[in-house]
Amino acid sequence: MRATFETIGAEAQPLVILDDFAADPDALREQARVAAFAPALNHYPGIRAALPGDYLSAQLPAIEAAVRQAFGRTGSISVIDASFSIVSTPVEALTIAQRLPHIDAFTADRIALIHYLSPAASDGTAFFRHRATRFETVDEQRRDLFFRHLETELRHAGPPPAAYIVGDTPLFECVRSVEARYNRALLYRSTNLHSGAIAADATLSGDPRSGRLTITAFFSIGG
Repeated sequence: MRATFETIGAEAQPLVILDDFAADPDALREQARVAAFAPALNHYPGIRAALPGDYLSAQLPAIEAAVRQAFGRTGSISVIDASFSIVSTPVEALTIAQRLPHIDAFTADRIALIHYLSPAASDGTAFFRHRATRFETVDEQRRDLFFRHLETELRHAGPPPAAYIVGDTPLFECVRSVEARYNRALLYRSTNLHSGAIAADATLSGDPRSGRLTITAFFSIGG
Protein backbone atom coordinates (compact mmCIF):
# COMPACT_ATOMS: atom_id res chain seq x y z
CA MET A 1 0.00 0.00 0.00
CA ARG A 2 1.20 3.51 -0.86
CA ALA A 3 -0.09 6.43 1.20
CA THR A 4 -0.11 10.01 -0.08
CA PHE A 5 -1.04 12.86 2.26
CA GLU A 6 -2.54 15.93 0.60
CA THR A 7 -5.03 18.72 1.32
CA ILE A 8 -8.30 19.97 -0.11
CA GLY A 9 -8.98 23.54 -1.20
CA ALA A 10 -8.35 26.81 0.63
CA GLU A 11 -9.33 25.30 3.98
CA ALA A 12 -6.52 22.74 3.51
CA GLN A 13 -8.52 19.89 4.97
CA PRO A 14 -6.61 16.58 5.05
CA LEU A 15 -6.95 14.08 2.23
CA VAL A 16 -5.32 10.65 2.32
CA ILE A 17 -4.91 8.68 -0.92
CA LEU A 18 -4.18 4.99 -0.35
CA ASP A 19 -3.20 3.09 -3.50
CA ASP A 20 -3.05 -0.73 -3.57
CA PHE A 21 -5.23 -0.56 -0.48
CA ALA A 22 -6.50 -4.16 -0.17
CA ALA A 23 -4.36 -7.26 -0.55
CA ASP A 24 -6.84 -9.00 -2.89
CA PRO A 25 -9.29 -6.60 -4.58
CA ASP A 26 -10.32 -9.26 -7.10
CA ALA A 27 -11.61 -11.41 -4.23
CA LEU A 28 -13.64 -8.44 -2.97
CA ARG A 29 -15.19 -8.04 -6.42
CA GLU A 30 -16.14 -11.71 -6.41
CA GLN A 31 -17.72 -11.36 -2.97
CA ALA A 32 -19.67 -8.34 -4.21
CA ARG A 33 -20.90 -10.35 -7.21
CA VAL A 34 -22.81 -12.73 -4.92
CA ALA A 35 -23.81 -10.16 -2.27
CA ALA A 36 -27.44 -9.23 -1.65
CA PHE A 37 -27.75 -5.60 -2.75
CA ALA A 38 -30.73 -3.46 -1.75
CA PRO A 39 -31.75 0.20 -2.23
CA ALA A 40 -29.56 2.48 -0.14
CA LEU A 41 -30.72 4.85 2.57
CA ASN A 42 -29.58 8.38 3.49
CA HIS A 43 -29.77 9.87 -0.01
CA TYR A 44 -27.14 7.56 -1.55
CA PRO A 45 -28.08 7.29 -5.26
CA GLY A 46 -27.90 3.55 -5.69
CA ILE A 47 -27.68 0.23 -3.87
CA ARG A 48 -25.68 -1.25 -0.99
CA ALA A 49 -24.79 -4.66 0.42
CA ALA A 50 -23.06 -6.04 3.50
CA LEU A 51 -19.28 -6.45 3.48
CA PRO A 52 -17.42 -9.70 4.13
CA GLY A 53 -16.69 -10.01 7.82
CA ASP A 54 -12.92 -9.82 7.52
CA TYR A 55 -12.73 -6.63 5.45
CA LEU A 56 -12.63 -4.11 8.28
CA SER A 57 -10.42 -6.24 10.52
CA ALA A 58 -7.87 -6.43 7.70
CA GLN A 59 -8.00 -2.74 6.75
CA LEU A 60 -8.49 -0.99 10.11
CA PRO A 61 -4.79 -0.94 11.08
CA ALA A 62 -3.91 0.96 7.90
CA ILE A 63 -6.88 3.29 8.38
CA GLU A 64 -5.94 4.03 11.99
CA ALA A 65 -2.32 4.75 11.07
CA ALA A 66 -3.33 7.12 8.26
CA VAL A 67 -5.86 8.91 10.44
CA ARG A 68 -3.31 9.47 13.20
CA GLN A 69 -0.85 11.01 10.77
CA ALA A 70 -3.24 13.08 8.65
CA PHE A 71 -6.02 14.10 11.02
CA GLY A 72 -4.18 14.18 14.35
CA ARG A 73 -6.73 11.93 16.02
CA THR A 74 -5.30 9.21 18.25
CA GLY A 75 -8.34 7.87 20.08
CA SER A 76 -10.21 4.64 19.55
CA ILE A 77 -11.99 4.08 16.25
CA SER A 78 -15.63 3.06 15.95
CA VAL A 79 -17.28 1.91 12.74
CA ILE A 80 -20.50 3.85 12.10
CA ASP A 81 -21.38 2.14 8.81
CA ALA A 82 -19.60 0.19 6.06
CA SER A 83 -20.90 -1.49 2.91
CA PHE A 84 -20.44 -2.34 -0.73
CA SER A 85 -22.00 0.55 -2.70
CA ILE A 86 -22.93 1.02 -6.36
CA VAL A 87 -24.17 4.29 -7.89
CA SER A 88 -27.06 3.14 -10.07
CA THR A 89 -29.84 5.76 -9.94
CA PRO A 90 -30.66 7.14 -13.41
CA VAL A 91 -30.33 10.91 -13.67
CA GLU A 92 -34.04 11.47 -14.21
CA ALA A 93 -34.74 9.80 -10.85
CA LEU A 94 -32.26 11.85 -8.78
CA THR A 95 -33.66 13.84 -5.89
CA ILE A 96 -32.62 17.46 -5.49
CA ALA A 97 -30.25 16.48 -2.67
CA GLN A 98 -28.58 13.93 -4.95
CA ARG A 99 -27.82 16.64 -7.52
CA LEU A 100 -25.81 18.70 -5.02
CA PRO A 101 -22.62 18.23 -3.00
CA HIS A 102 -23.31 16.86 0.45
CA ILE A 103 -21.86 16.43 3.94
CA ASP A 104 -21.83 13.06 5.68
CA ALA A 105 -21.66 14.39 9.26
CA PHE A 106 -21.07 17.66 11.11
CA THR A 107 -18.53 16.76 13.83
CA ALA A 108 -14.72 16.64 13.76
CA ASP A 109 -14.53 13.02 14.93
CA ARG A 110 -16.16 11.65 11.79
CA ILE A 111 -13.98 10.37 8.93
CA ALA A 112 -15.20 8.92 5.60
CA LEU A 113 -13.61 6.20 3.45
CA ILE A 114 -14.28 5.33 -0.17
CA HIS A 115 -12.50 2.33 -1.74
CA TYR A 116 -12.78 2.05 -5.54
CA LEU A 117 -13.26 -1.48 -6.88
CA SER A 118 -14.12 -0.98 -10.57
CA PRO A 119 -11.11 -1.69 -12.82
CA ALA A 120 -12.46 0.54 -15.60
CA ALA A 121 -13.64 3.40 -13.37
CA SER A 122 -12.11 6.86 -13.65
CA ASP A 123 -14.80 9.14 -12.21
CA GLY A 124 -13.58 9.44 -8.63
CA THR A 125 -14.68 11.91 -5.98
CA ALA A 126 -14.94 15.71 -6.12
CA PHE A 127 -14.82 18.31 -3.34
CA PHE A 128 -16.54 21.68 -3.46
CA ARG A 129 -16.75 25.24 -2.13
CA HIS A 130 -20.17 26.86 -1.71
CA ARG A 131 -19.87 30.13 -3.61
CA ALA A 132 -22.19 32.21 -1.43
CA THR A 133 -20.68 31.34 1.97
CA ARG A 134 -17.20 30.25 0.75
CA PHE A 135 -17.58 27.16 2.94
CA GLU A 136 -15.69 24.02 1.92
CA THR A 137 -16.70 22.23 5.12
CA VAL A 138 -19.93 22.42 7.08
CA ASP A 139 -19.79 21.70 10.81
CA GLU A 140 -22.28 22.32 13.61
CA GLN A 141 -21.34 26.02 13.74
CA ARG A 142 -21.84 26.54 10.00
CA ARG A 143 -24.77 24.28 9.24
CA ASP A 144 -27.65 26.72 9.89
CA LEU A 145 -26.08 29.51 7.82
CA PHE A 146 -25.15 27.13 5.00
CA PHE A 147 -28.58 25.56 4.70
CA ARG A 148 -30.36 28.93 4.95
CA HIS A 149 -28.30 30.22 2.02
CA LEU A 150 -28.81 27.04 0.02
CA GLU A 151 -32.56 27.00 0.61
CA THR A 152 -32.83 30.63 -0.52
CA GLU A 153 -30.74 29.95 -3.64
CA LEU A 154 -32.82 26.94 -4.63
CA ARG A 155 -36.06 28.81 -4.00
CA HIS A 156 -35.05 31.69 -6.26
CA ALA A 157 -33.10 29.86 -8.97
CA GLY A 158 -34.99 26.59 -8.97
CA PRO A 159 -33.58 23.09 -8.57
CA PRO A 160 -30.35 22.06 -10.32
CA PRO A 161 -30.64 20.06 -13.55
CA ALA A 162 -31.41 16.35 -13.30
CA ALA A 163 -27.78 15.23 -13.44
CA TYR A 164 -24.93 14.19 -11.23
CA ILE A 165 -22.77 17.14 -10.27
CA VAL A 166 -19.53 17.29 -12.26
CA GLY A 167 -17.22 20.28 -11.95
CA ASP A 168 -18.29 23.86 -11.29
CA THR A 169 -21.94 24.92 -11.05
CA PRO A 170 -23.63 28.28 -10.41
CA LEU A 171 -23.81 27.45 -6.68
CA PHE A 172 -20.64 25.42 -6.10
CA GLU A 173 -17.02 25.56 -7.21
CA CYS A 174 -15.05 22.32 -7.53
CA VAL A 175 -11.84 22.75 -5.52
CA ARG A 176 -10.41 19.26 -5.88
CA SER A 177 -11.19 16.10 -7.85
CA VAL A 178 -9.48 12.76 -7.25
CA GLU A 179 -9.49 10.17 -10.00
CA ALA A 180 -10.76 6.69 -9.19
CA ARG A 181 -8.20 3.94 -9.68
CA TYR A 182 -8.66 0.26 -9.07
CA ASN A 183 -7.95 -0.58 -5.41
CA ARG A 184 -7.46 3.08 -4.44
CA ALA A 185 -9.04 4.38 -1.23
CA LEU A 186 -9.58 7.92 0.05
CA LEU A 187 -9.92 9.17 3.61
CA TYR A 188 -11.36 12.63 4.31
CA ARG A 189 -13.40 14.46 6.93
CA SER A 190 -17.14 13.86 6.73
CA THR A 191 -17.66 17.63 7.03
CA ASN A 192 -16.20 18.20 3.54
CA LEU A 193 -18.68 19.19 0.83
CA HIS A 194 -18.22 16.43 -1.73
CA SER A 195 -19.87 14.22 -4.33
CA GLY A 196 -19.10 11.30 -6.54
CA ALA A 197 -17.73 12.73 -9.79
CA ILE A 198 -20.12 10.76 -11.99
CA ALA A 199 -19.61 11.49 -15.69
CA ALA A 200 -22.60 12.06 -17.96
CA ASP A 201 -21.82 8.86 -19.88
CA ALA A 202 -21.11 6.75 -16.78
CA THR A 203 -22.47 3.19 -16.65
CA LEU A 204 -25.19 3.30 -13.98
CA SER A 205 -25.55 -0.45 -13.72
CA GLY A 206 -26.38 -2.21 -10.48
CA ASP A 207 -24.29 -5.19 -11.57
CA PRO A 208 -21.08 -5.28 -9.47
CA ARG A 209 -19.17 -6.59 -12.49
CA SER A 210 -19.89 -3.51 -14.63
CA GLY A 211 -21.18 -0.78 -12.31
CA ARG A 212 -19.35 1.74 -10.11
CA LEU A 213 -18.50 -0.67 -7.32
CA THR A 214 -17.00 0.87 -4.20
CA ILE A 215 -16.79 0.25 -0.50
CA THR A 216 -17.94 3.20 1.59
CA ALA A 217 -17.39 3.44 5.32
CA PHE A 218 -17.79 6.01 8.05
CA PHE A 219 -15.83 6.11 11.29
CA SER A 220 -15.87 7.99 14.58
CA ILE A 221 -12.39 8.53 15.97
CA GLY A 222 -11.63 9.96 19.39
CA GLY A 223 -9.34 12.94 19.73
